[in-house]
Amino acid sequence: MSEIDPQIEPQPEIVAQAAGNWWESPYAGGPMVPVLGFPRPLYPPDAKQFGKQPSGDGDDVIAYKRTICRLGRWGDWNPESWDDSFSNNFSHGKGPNVKDTGVAGFQRQMDIDDTGWIGKATFNALRSARVPQGPNRGEMGMDGEAQRLINSAWKKFGGSEPDIDTGTLRQQALKKAISQIGVEESPPNSNRCKYTEWYGMVGPWCAMFCTWCYETSGNSPSFVKGSRYAYVPYIVADARAGRYGLKTVDDPIPGDLVCYDWQADTVFDHVGVFEKWLVGAGDFNCIEGNTSYANDSNGGSVMRRVRNRAQKITFVRVSEP
Repeated sequence: MSEIDPQIEPQPEIVAQAAGNWWESPYAGGPMVPVLGFPRPLYPPDAKQFGKQPSGDGDDVIAYKRTICRLGRWGDWNPESWDDSFSNNFSHGKGPNVKDTGVAGFQRQMDIDDTGWIGKATFNALRSARVPQGPNRGEMGMDGEAQRLINSAWKKFGGSEPDIDTGTLRQQALKKAISQIGVEESPPNSNRCKYTEWYGMVGPWCAMFCTWCYETSGNSPSFVKGSRYAYVPYIVADARAGRYGLKTVDDPIPGDLVCYDWQADTVFDHVGVFEKWLVGAGDFNCIEGNTSYANDSNGGSVMRRVRNRAQKITFVRVSEP
């Protein structure tokens, strides 16, 4: 996805903040800072008592700390001290002083339920709020670095926290694939990366990435380091023949392989690891190596891609040990 999330519309510019103490009226604002999308809902550790799964660490947390600090509600400016953990203190505030009130303090000022959890309403308010005082007064609270971090988190999470049972090798391989999102080949356009180095061959590496995910997670009967698989058509051919524990399926489950034939010429070009179905007619998430928005099959990065089963696709199930 290279464009701004079409579901998140810019909002009209908000009138200037009223005179007086800046924390006594909603933040002045303007059109929302453009980003790729809302990375995921965020819940602190104490949200578990309400049936919510506490959120893992991520770049989006640092982006919100930057933004809320610039807006006057998270301590003094000290980016080096911020970790990427969505703590109870940051969520609910750590003291009564305005600068210590965190997400919940921002929500109260914007007349949003002050749960301290970050959903789309809080996310969009943070994208539109302007700095109320100091040398940066009038600037957007979400600065360029925060915008970059939000986009990085969107590429990793894609709108939701991964929820993966790791009881099977397929599920472990998927978890391993997700952990690699953001890895790129170096130098660019070289096909040199950790997966080709591990496999022992330099070349297009989407299949080598899948091999690495499985073989470094367990002992799969389907994959062999340095031998199976570096060429996507071999995966499809073996699955159709039932070799090495591979088989084609119509109903993929997390950890299955997705093989793509972009030109519909029976020569499969690309492969990734199926993550989950999405809301929409046939849309799903897939974790893929050697891809990008500019080049589906040779883009040089590990990414979460949104695909659709209407494309020329073969789903392949990998047998358990």
